[in-house]
Amino acid sequence: MNKYIKSLLATAGVATVLGLASCKKFLDREPQSIVSADNAFNTFIGFQGYTEELYHCIPDFTNAYWTNSWNWGEDEIQSTARDFHFIIKIDNGDFWGWQSEFDGWQAGWMDRNNTSTNDDRMAKSLWKLGWYGIRKANMGLENLNKLTDATQEEKDLIKGQLLFFRGWFHFMFIQYFGGLPYIDKVLPGDQKLTLPRLKYNECADKAAADFSEAAKLLPVNWDNTTAGKRTLGKNQLRINKIMALGYLGKNYLWAGSPLMNYVSTGSKTYNTTYCQKAAEAFGELLQRCESGDAPYSLVDFSKYYTNFYSAGQNWLMPGSTEAIFRGPYYGAHGSTYGTAKQYGSALLTGETITFAPTANYVDYYGMANGLPIKNITQADPESGYDPAYPWKGRDPRFYNDIIFDGVKCVQGATTDEKNRYANLFTGGSYRDVSSASRTGYLLHKFVPMTANRFDNGWSYDKALNIHLPYMRLADVYLMYAEAAAEGYGTPAGKSGNYTKTALDAINVIRDRAGAGHVAARFTGALDDFMSEVRRERAVELSFEGHRFNDLRRWMLLIHSPYTLKKSVEFDRSPAFSTTDPTNNKVLNLREAVILERKYSEKHYWLPLKNADANMYLEFPQNPGW
Repeated sequence: MNKYIKSLLATAGVATVLGLASCKKFLDREPQSIVSADNAFNTFIGFQGYTEELYHCIPDFTNAYWTNSWNWGEDEIQSTARDFHFIIKIDNGDFWGWQSEFDGWQAGWMDRNNTSTNDDRMAKSLWKLGWYGIRKANMGLENLNKLTDATQEEKDLIKGQLLFFRGWFHFMFIQYFGGLPYIDKVLPGDQKLTLPRLKYNECADKAAADFSEAAKLLPVNWDNTTAGKRTLGKNQLRINKIMALGYLGKNYLWAGSPLMNYVSTGSKTYNTTYCQKAAEAFGELLQRCESGDAPYSLVDFSKYYTNFYSAGQNWLMPGSTEAIFRGPYYGAHGSTYGTAKQYGSALLTGETITFAPTANYVDYYGMANGLPIKNITQADPESGYDPAYPWKGRDPRFYNDIIFDGVKCVQGATTDEKNRYANLFTGGSYRDVSSASRTGYLLHKFVPMTANRFDNGWSYDKALNIHLPYMRLADVYLMYAEAAAEGYGTPAGKSGNYTKTALDAINVIRDRAGAGHVAARFTGALDDFMSEVRRERAVELSFEGHRFNDLRRWMLLIHSPYTLKKSVEFDRSPAFSTTDPTNNKVLNLREAVILERKYSEKHYWLPLKNADANMYLEFPQNPGW
């Protein structure tokens, strides 16, 4: 932070910030190219141009490199072909790996040596661009008085965006690193930094103030504003009231979660006050969406994939009506070089770096009637699960997300007929630990089934675009359920500004998928209900980058079984058929531990850079690092 606050964040002069150039390049510019502060800030169009750069500080974590690692819980495991991705370092307990100093391949999206706000997807860095964005937001806020040639609506739009981004970058940092200095003014470049690290809740309160004020200033839909009509139909990514409310609630829920409450107050329980505040923010958001005031709604399950990818639609950004907050997509066809290929078998994709769902995580996908699977190896008359037919009668999202043994993977002509169907049984051709599945499953959630070298579903003419949102509406329903239940101590808990209870919110998501409601035996005691809340988040938000932070904030990351990554092992029955793989019988079903993570309390937080932690005594390193 020393380097980035004092260089990127504390560089004097509006022109330098506007130019985003190195010091040398800036000094080499022609004098007439330098834009004065008065000219940059006095009109809405000029000020909005300044603000637009903040959107390009948002990394696209799904397309940040040739292959991409963003699932760091017990949800996913990588093939052994390479070892440079952060997931490998996380598995080994080496959390230093998020830092560019320990990432020789520069594959991570959190920190890179070279960072820019142009359209280079491989030059986006949360750490560096985040501090830059905070500095830029503060400069804008301190120059609001220069915005004279603008309506009140336009002034509110500018201020609201700047406040949101200041809050968002701080929130993104503290969820990984804990309390930090909250930079709410332009820091001088010629003075020693002495800002102390705040407690987590102190940072969260300041972020909440920024999100709350942004929500008051921003419209629900830019298309309905006078200023927004200039870019009518192209305002989907612009920060609005719904985004601000979403992160206001998320920030409060995180602050109220056991880990954050523990470092703030010493209690490893939920903070009910923060949870109630979170439920209130989410409640307003959901009420506006359900009433039609806001242009967000759950997509039909038949179009569920539109949350994550588009194909044959001229590079349309995925997200449909459900994506609330997402960053720009940096370059057409980028995802098809790597992201589209990293979830298959090298037999189908030619890519040896693959990411497969762990068997223990797939176990969270329960039965279609809504009941969980207690033990994958044992029959359960209550749920109807039968270990002889493990793929039968499962939650519809299981079939949408997961490729299991016998699923048809190549749709058209192939020169490799024996691998048309997934051979995921023990010893099958899809079970190569170095270049295919180590677990007995493959992931289908983010890629069409045609994403293979035979069907060529990633070719340029197919216009395949994979891009995950940071927040979508289903996530808000589930965060509301958690916040309302913990805030009011019961599954029947609800905010005062929204009609649905915590239980209702979970069932909305299950209704969309066609899965059964939360069973009555989970709706009495709060702890029983929370087990279903956690399982529902695991299933609905699977592999979208949420699990690592969820396990951390619930203080489960370092405890078994969440430290285990398993494979499913079984033999095919002689009656195996490709007609309907869900009806296939399996023999000798069992699970085997691939690896066990060895974690301690220190692993609840990522380590700060030593250069930053050594700046001054009031900025210490995280405990244990």
